[in-house]
Amino acid sequence: MHTPTLAGLGEGDDPTDVTLTDCVDSLVEYIERAGLEDVTLVGHSWGGYVLVAAAPRLASRLRRLVFWSAFVPNDGESLIDACPPHYGEMFRAVAAASGNNGVMFPFEVFQQAFMQDADDETQRIVHSLLVPQPLGTFTEKPDTRAFYALDIPTAHVLSTEDLSLPGEWHWAERFPQRLKNPLMIETPGSHESLFTRPAELADAFVRACAV
Repeated sequence: MHTPTLAGLGEGDDPTDVTLTDCVDSLVEYIERAGLEDVTLVGHSWGGYVLVAAAPRLASRLRRLVFWSAFVPNDGESLIDACPPHYGEMFRAVAAASGNNGVMFPFEVFQQAFMQDADDETQRIVHSLLVPQPLGTFTEKPDTRAFYALDIPTAHVLSTEDLSLPGEWHWAERFPQRLKNPLMIETPGSHESLFTRPAELADAFVRACAV
């Protein structure tokens, strides 16, 4: 198992000018430098953007793509485009106030919509460990045409208590349908179920990779 930290997302990194392309480049370079083959890539939330952009460049090395409560963008659709309008407004306001173009979810939003199935202490610990997300990774509009021309097996893992995208914007209402015959797997927990329901989430990933 490999858990690379993408460009601009490490502790102490400067997010000011980091873009989605920078993050994708860093993942592709990591896999190529390590000589990895028969790779299953797992992307969570915004990480779906990285999977979609990296997959055409890594196609010969890939076995499967697993989208866990993840965006599957249409061509030219930035993350801000794919989110409810009030999220986009919040992202831009937080980035403007940060001084370095970084986005951090306010604790109250994180607590209520992203990790509502944990106690207050756990929520605060996890929130304190987050690093700013470069706004440029949310605003870049990807070219996804090469991705949709691929024929790589996919799975979509959905955390059933994920409240991070409400109503008509919900993960299940939009993104699995954009994949070609994905394996659909549900698992309990919130958007941050890696902290709150780790055993169940790990089992879901094993099932996603077993076919």
